Amino acid sequence: MTDKNKQPGDPETTGHSWDGIEEFNNPLPRWWLWTFYITIIWGIGYSIAYPAWPMISKATPGLLGFSTRANVAADIETFDTMNAPVEARLVSTDLTAISSDPELMNYAANAGRAVFQTWCAQCHGAGAAGATGYPNLLDDDWLWGGSIEEIHTTVTHGIRNEQDPDARFSQMPAFGEILEAPEIAQVVQYVRKLSGQEFDAALAAPGETVFLDNCSACHMEDGTGDRAQGAPNLTDAIWLYGGSDAAIAQTVTNARFGVMPNWNTRLSEADIRAVSTYVHQLGGGE
Repeated sequence: MTDKNKQPGDPETTGHSWDGIEEFNNPLPRWWLWTFYITIIWGIGYSIAYPAWPMISKATPGLLGFSTRANVAADIETFDTMNAPVEARLVSTDLTAISSDPELMNYAANAGRAVFQTWCAQCHGAGAAGATGYPNLLDDDWLWGGSIEEIHTTVTHGIRNEQDPDARFSQMPAFGEILEAPEIAQVVQYVRKLSGQEFDAALAAPGETVFLDNCSACHMEDGTGDRAQGAPNLTDAIWLYGGSDAAIAQTVTNARFGVMPNWNTRLSEADIRAVSTYVHQLGGGE
């Protein structure tokens, strides 16, 4: 306010003036100030009592020793203790008998879903529909078999990893080092014919000979594959890496070598059985 605008009864000014405008001296209410001071004291006390100040490797622990990590660990231990009896039953029950026990099946399916979302969804997708190079677990097309026992083996030991000597293993030759380019083009068209896709008949005819001479040992003469070797069925039009001319040619030329980790070093037997049960009941289990 300016001096000429000052009215009788107006508060005193602080003496500060900017361009002739003076500031009223209106201090905050005492109750507000004391509340503010109390919050400062409370904040200092909190930072002393609880973890608060970041250090080089961790925060100050606080005088009360409070730890959210310790609380979470205690909660996990509590639920592990509660679930121990049903997990013991899950481990001791034959894999094929789990589905006939409603209580055990319910637990396995729910626990397995949690395990899947934590460890498997990154590759197979949250809905287990897979992606290019990662199998769809919802259909009934299985490279190594879709029974509960076969799924359990796959989850336990993985595929083509170097950590588990019992991992499922197969290796397709890179036929680009064995066949000539025209032969690869021929066998690609024959494979497309096997799967019911559009194909070049002129190339597919000699491609059958190429297939029988080089591919039938694993994929069988009729192209239906061999689960014992993890050799895909080429007649169902389900493609792990794509069924286009270019994708099949890439597979034949350079081969594929997908790797799945062995989960027996990261998950408990109960967890493996739970996730195997979950995958088996998704719709494609046999």
